[in-house]
Amino acid sequence: MADDFERLETRAIGGIIEHYKKENFFINKTDDEVELDVVLLQGLIEKFFRILFPGFFREREYKAGDLQNYISVLCREVMLALNKQIFLALKKVPGNSGADEKKLRERARLVTHEFFDRIPRVREFLETDLQAAYDGDPAAFDKTEIILSYPGFYAIAVNRLAHELFVLGAPLIPRILTEAAHNRTGIDIHPGAVLGKYFFIDHGTGIVIGETTVIGEHVKVYQGVTLGALSTNGGQKLKGVKRHPTIEDNVTIYSGASILGGDTVIGRDSVIGGNTFVTKSVAPQTVVSIKNQELKFKPASKNVSPQEEVELQRAMWI
Repeated sequence: MADDFERLETRAIGGIIEHYKKENFFINKTDDEVELDVVLLQGLIEKFFRILFPGFFREREYKAGDLQNYISVLCREVMLALNKQIFLALKKVPGNSGADEKKLRERARLVTHEFFDRIPRVREFLETDLQAAYDGDPAAFDKTEIILSYPGFYAIAVNRLAHELFVLGAPLIPRILTEAAHNRTGIDIHPGAVLGKYFFIDHGTGIVIGETTVIGEHVKVYQGVTLGALSTNGGQKLKGVKRHPTIEDNVTIYSGASILGGDTVIGRDSVIGGNTFVTKSVAPQTVVSIKNQELKFKPASKNVSPQEEVELQRAMWI
């Protein structure tokens, strides 16, 4: 019996290895080329947060008086790791196949240094997001609570970092970072989306913000909102096309709303009600809502007959 199981195992493993030899399968990867380290990149988010918010996510050995030395060492550590990953990502770009590796390494260093030059600007934007979250949520105990525990603020912070890498032309890595935030928070923001200052995501679960979305300042978005494309049937033909909406300043979008289309503009100072479906532009200072559903109320009974149970179930679906 043991010999039979061994033969079965050997056959199964051999079949898998044989399948690797199919030349038309992109997912085959059997050479020794060094790949991007997704786990390392996900771990860099924690280190980015220590840089963005010194003192909030510090290591145990860090002391307040050592801030300059601590941040210097941390930044150099992250720069080195990020630079290597950007180089590996650049090698993945089809147009860079066979390119001079020295030039790709120089490009990776330039992108890395430019990215770190932009971190003070990212912190400026995050300061406004923090204020918007505190002003907009009466449940917020203080700003520290928001930084340490709010999923919306976490997702925005990761996206602001990823967006800078996206704009600088670093491939793959921005999406890996935002998908890590998506996995943690349930908030899916493409790194290409443009987020204005004072952006507030409340609760956040189920939010989707597409690549070409443009969001103005002082915008508030609740859970379950989709800022998406009308259709993706064109596939790769739609690459680079404005497919997602523009949200102007001082707009509030309540839970479950879907706003779709690259030509759709939500005018400033507007309110988009919950569960609405918007596929055309909305003028400034407009309230969009759906008619309230009719609710029926009747006294509850401990002894509900089978017929009444059927009627109640049917009513739930009307």
